[in-house]
Amino acid sequence: KDGRYLVFIEVKYRTNGGCGDPAEAVDFKKQNKIYQTARYYLYRHGYSENQPCRFDVAAVYGNGSIRYVTHAFGW
Repeated sequence: KDGRYLVFIEVKYRTNGGCGDPAEAVDFKKQNKIYQTARYYLYRHGYSENQPCRFDVAAVYGNGSIRYVTHAFGW
């Protein structure tokens, strides 16, 4: 949780830039899967459907650096 938000974080790793930026791997199809999983999580743990949620992405690079994207996508 972060304040009033329940935060779902997708972590993507790339050893180098040859396959693109890790965050780019969180395309619409992946976002939809994360969203559906979050809905199920809310249901299973008794959260209200009005619970504010946030979807973040942590892009981890082979050199050890991390780029964290808050509110990476929304529904």
